[in-house]
Amino acid sequence: MHAVKRIEVLADSVELPKILAGLDKAGIIGHTVIRNAIGRSPGADATQLDNVYIIAFCMPEQIKPVIENVRPVLNKFGGACYISDAMEIRSVRCIASL
Repeated sequence: MHAVKRIEVLADSVELPKILAGLDKAGIIGHTVIRNAIGRSPGADATQLDNVYIIAFCMPEQIKPVIENVRPVLNKFGGACYISDAMEIRSVRCIASL
């Protein structure tokens, strides 16, 4: 096992290509996209838009480029990004070869 970072992004689906491009530019080679995410947050009704929920994992040293690439999109178009600690149970060699 080894430590990784979990990245969760909630955004309007129109911004999905920009967010995925930012993850790709940061070297994040794998992700999961859940379309039609519905929810509610303070001051906004997320059911009014077609939202996506993006989940990705990376090595801790990749987080800074992720933030640098994804933050401008979220600041301009809205959305949220959460980063938390997680444990990867596969070998480091496997995650690097994806």
